Amino acid sequence: MYRDIDVLVSLLEELFAIESDFDFDAKKHRQGLRLMMDGCRKHKCIRVAEYNNRVIGMCSAQTLISTVEGRMVAMVEDFVIQKQWQGKGIGRMLLENIELWSKICGLTRLQLLADSGNTPALKFYRKNGWEPTQLICIRKRLR
Repeated sequence: MYRDIDVLVSLLEELFAIESDFDFDAKKHRQGLRLMMDGCRKHKCIRVAEYNNRVIGMCSAQTLISTVEGRMVAMVEDFVIQKQWQGKGIGRMLLENIELWSKICGLTRLQLLADSGNTPALKFYRKNGWEPTQLICIRKRLR
């Protein structure tokens, strides 16, 4: 998968262009992708969609311990399909693959953060069985 890292970084550039909370930084994203790819795959995964041996979409997930569930859950991140490939079922297949990985790992819940202004993405998630919650994401940057 290292051979695809530049394409994955370019997908992240597309994703972060529509997410108002994040700025694109190729060096940081490349480093993050390498961390996702290295080591054991028990607590993290990256799935890609390809067409003619060319990556056209990606989705990643990482496990967390949920005290609510009393079990492991996963946070889905970096879900992006190249614009020209959207609406063709590729995103649904990627999320189904992440869900399968999660079930195999014994996880009990998937969660993700979505940009509140990204109406097409929010409609997509609802259509595919994702439910909004009353929670909001807040963060504090540590430097």
